[in-house]
Parts: sequence; structure tokens; C-alpha cells
Amino acid sequence: MDFAWTPEQRAAYDELRASVEQTFAPTADAGRLHDRDVWRQLGQLGLLGLCIPAEYGGGGLGALDTALRVEAFGRGCADTGLVFAAGAHQFACAVPVAGFGTPELKKGLLPRICSGEVVAGNAMTEAGAGSDVSRLAVTATATADGYLLNGEKTFVTNGPVADVLVTYATTDPAAGHLGVTAFVLDRDTPGLTVGAPLDKMGLVSAPAGRVSFEDCPVPAHRVLGEPGQGAAIFQHSMRWERACLFAGYVGLLDRLVERCVGHATSRRQFGRRIGDFQAVANRIVEMKLRTESARLLLYRCCWEMDNNAGSELNVALSKLAVSEAAVAGALDAVRLFGGLGYLREAGIETVLRDAVPSTIFSGTSDVQRLLIAHELGL
Repeated sequence: MDFAWTPEQRAAYDELRASVEQTFAPTADAGRLHDRDVWRQLGQLGLLGLCIPAEYGGGGLGALDTALRVEAFGRGCADTGLVFAAGAHQFACAVPVAGFGTPELKKGLLPRICSGEVVAGNAMTEAGAGSDVSRLAVTATATADGYLLNGEKTFVTNGPVADVLVTYATTDPAAGHLGVTAFVLDRDTPGLTVGAPLDKMGLVSAPAGRVSFEDCPVPAHRVLGEPGQGAAIFQHSMRWERACLFAGYVGLLDRLVERCVGHATSRRQFGRRIGDFQAVANRIVEMKLRTESARLLLYRCCWEMDNNAGSELNVALSKLAVSEAAVAGALDAVRLFGGLGYLREAGIETVLRDAVPSTIFSGTSDVQRLLIAHELGL
């Protein structure tokens, strides 16, 4: 078992991290997704299509190499909302189009997604369908040349600024999860209404909002896969998101540990560095332990995906470990920085607000525990 990075992987990580640090100077709650120049810069850095085939403008990378680059992005960019927005754009939107779109749809849309010409939003969650996505209230009724969508989605990541949406609707209510179908819609589709950004706790640069459909027409060539295949398509995209998007949080944890070590060696109380106190040192050690444990679980998950041996167990373990480590690490950092950690100027409280939703989106921590228990035969 080889834990070492190849020279190419190390060079790619270091180069991308340096480029990100230079391009995206640290700012708190920047809301930078509203700036399309920033979005195009992400495209130029290759961060919007890492795992998309090169023939469509992507990087053609496997899961592990994709994760390493997202990790570099999260390490170098203090705006975690931007990291999350780019991940949702790629893994929840580009991945299902690349895997299940028609050749014409892939050729026409994916290069624009990878370059940052368009912003993509994922519309799955509903007011009554969060963790249980097998009972969607949004319906799609078959017509002579496609479908008519009706209903409302919420928490649509990138939705308020999205040019294109990947969404899911019930086409056969009696079939349960086998009656869900996936669609791709443009923002200007008749009957599609995009709501204002929701006022969220964190991840400000990843605006989320409601999207409603009223007799919204979708032509047949904008269906992903086959009718009834939507649940499988969504799970495919979630496998990529739960693995690779969360690599950005591993990068965040590296940055957080580094900041805490720096603070513990420079801050003095009672005539000593606070890092000399065992209570402080142990807190940082626990942060490092959780970070490295989560990293190894994530790398194993991605390695298995690349070798067609991926399991729901290891995807769930990875997602659970990274998200819980992010929240625990951010709380530790606030405590370690004390009053300064509670002030916006230091940026530590921003990390906490950005970390909390990691235990909610892409499947809550409790849902991951249920999946793990199921895989263990419980």
C-alpha cells in the first residue's frame, strides 16, 4: 500500500494552491459567485471540470486526482463558499450531464460549464423532501415532445445566479425511487421562476434559493438517462460530491491547523507561549488527528472509485469523517483563539459558519450513519 503522492501529483497540488492563493485573496463572506469574472477565473484554473472528459473541455481526471486539486483549492482559498459553489457546479451538475446526457447535450453544454461561461445549479431538495428524495412533490407530466414540470425546489445551490439547472421530478408516483427522472433546464425556460437568495448562516459565496416550475416545458433531449433513472443518476452524482467536494474541507482543515499552530506559538499568557500549555497543545493535536484520519478515509474512497471498487460504506465513512472533523476543528479553533476567534476580523468564526452546513448538505451526518449501519448489516 503506497501512501506517497507521485511527483506529478505534488507538483499539481503546489502549483494550483499557489495560483489559488494569488488569485483569490482572503476575504470574509465575499459573495464572489456574483462576479462572473471570478467564475471564469475558476474555469481558467481548471477547477470547474476536473473530472469531466477532456473532449468536453474538462481535465479528464480520476476521483483521487480530482480530490487532490479540490483539496489544494480549499487550502489556498479562504472563501469556502466559493469552493463549495464550484464543487456543486461540477459534481452535482456537470457529472450527471457527462454521464447521462445525450451526445448533443454534452457537446453543447459541458464546455461552457467547464470554462465558467455558465453557472450550474442543482435542484433536488424540496420543502418536504430533504433526506428522503424518493418522494418528490415536483412532478413531470409526459407530453408529445417531452415533459411539463410543476412544483417547487428549495436550497438550490447556485440557483439565484444559475444559467442552467439540473433537477429531478416524479414521473411515476407509484414507482417510488424508480419513478424519478432527471432533467436539464435553462434559466430562461418558460414557467421557470428563480427566487431570491436565502439568508444563510455561512457559505455566502454559494447562494442558495428556491426555484419553481409552472407548466415548465422540457424537451425529450433534455432528459438525463432514461425516465425513472433519476434516483440512480442523483446517487451517482452524490458519490462524486461526497468524496471530491469534501476534499475542499480537508484543505480547510490543513489551513486551520496551520493557523492554530502559528497562534499558539506567538500568543503569550502568564509569561509563556499558550502552546506550552498541555490543554492548548492537546486541542491542536486532536485537530490534526481528525484531519489526517478524514484525509485517509477520503483518499481510500477516491482510490476505490478509480478502481471500480467503490462502496457506499466507504463513501459514507469519508463524508461523515470529513464533515464532523470540519465542525469540531472549527469549534476548537474558536476556543483556541478566544475572544479574537469570535471576531469577524480574524476569519475564524467564518470558518465555523462555513463548516456547520457540511454536516447537513450532500446527506446529513445522521443519514451517513444510517448508510454505514445498513452496510454493516444492522
